[in-house]
Amino acid sequence: MWVARAISLLRKFGVTEGGAAAVEFALILPVMLLAYVGTMEASALISMDRRIQTVSSVVGDLVARKEALVENDLLNFFGASTSIMTPYTTATLTQTITQIEVKKDRTVKVIDSFVFTNGKLTKRTTEETDDTYELPEPMLDISLPAFIIASEASYSYTPFYGIVFDQPVNLYRQTFYLPRHGSTKRITMPGPS
Repeated sequence: MWVARAISLLRKFGVTEGGAAAVEFALILPVMLLAYVGTMEASALISMDRRIQTVSSVVGDLVARKEALVENDLLNFFGASTSIMTPYTTATLTQTITQIEVKKDRTVKVIDSFVFTNGKLTKRTTEETDDTYELPEPMLDISLPAFIIASEASYSYTPFYGIVFDQPVNLYRQTFYLPRHGSTKRITMPGPS
């Protein structure tokens, strides 16, 4: 008796379509929300990556324009990144400017290197830079013999929601410039702080 009743209920359930849309919506809603939030997080990450690229290129370009720099020039150039990064914090932003000499025999030597992080400018020593710098082959070809300005920016981006990207994402950009006043002239950089 109860078996016949269960079979009858199952048959009714199979042909009844009332509420099917609600069940389908309930099944697809989590996927739609995940895609929506993932798209928002991905677009914010791409936007932040573009900002890091802009910081690297702007600072490198400003340094390459000058024949001589004082510490205040570097602080102002690095400080411009605060405006570029708005509304995001610059607490995890690290910027590096390195002046590199490329000799005729394709050897590379670091002349000066400065790091700016958390509002503090420090000059890197030869031991910290290892006195060498890994340059891409095309950059070596363009710059023989010359000085090059390498500008680097790195940032640890923490996604706002943390649903799709739940760990900080480390972003890094590097740009190279030949000094505008002549690539065979060395830029005078400030001494140790």
